[in-house]
Amino acid sequence: MLLSGGIDSATCLYLSRKKGNLNRALTIRFHGIARGEVRAATRLARAAGVEEHRFFSMPELMEVSDIGSPGRLAALPSTYIPMKNSIYYSVAAAFAEEVGAERVVGGHNSDDRALFEDTADVFFREMQKTLRTASARLREQDFRIWRPLRTMTKAEVVTLAARLGVPLEMTWSCHREGSAHCWECDGCLQRERSFRQAGLRDPLRDGKDRKGIKRVVSGQIRASREGSGRTDT
Repeated sequence: MLLSGGIDSATCLYLSRKKGNLNRALTIRFHGIARGEVRAATRLARAAGVEEHRFFSMPELMEVSDIGSPGRLAALPSTYIPMKNSIYYSVAAAFAEEVGAERVVGGHNSDDRALFEDTADVFFREMQKTLRTASARLREQDFRIWRPLRTMTKAEVVTLAARLGVPLEMTWSCHREGSAHCWECDGCLQRERSFRQAGLRDPLRDGKDRKGIKRVVSGQIRASREGSGRTDT
């Protein structure tokens, strides 16, 4: 389980847990990663009761905004990391080969494909093929890359997270360093937009305690279902 501390990966973790899987988490520490993101990943892994939470540090791996002379990369999103998913999934596959895990789980939603080429279906299809080719152990354990959010918008992910009981107040979306979200960077603005589109209030904005958050989210989902006449089984 690639766990960043954000809403997408937290949702994948809780979805996998609901399916009864034994989960191990992997958090990549790249250059300039916000400490809030690492804290969030740590808290989420503990709350979900993962079997193991491993950290892998790559201090030379940088976002475009931190590269001194980005050259032709300068036109890309500031949070772009060159060959990020090729690197992340290779490290995750090494972890999977070591412990005998059948899947690597990644939280990529449909909105990501508009910004990052390495979130496309064709990339993951070929990446999975390459990783399986590289290891008889991975082939024997029928290794797969699982992306359960790939067809969902960010707003739909937020709705799913609320239904799964993801502790959204533990997640981290801010691209800046600090003890709290700045509510100005792209990550914070996307978070605000996603909650708004989902018709839910962000517990980080409400500042409620855990019980209060649960009541707010449950009440909002119930009201949404009643208003649309929809029931879920």
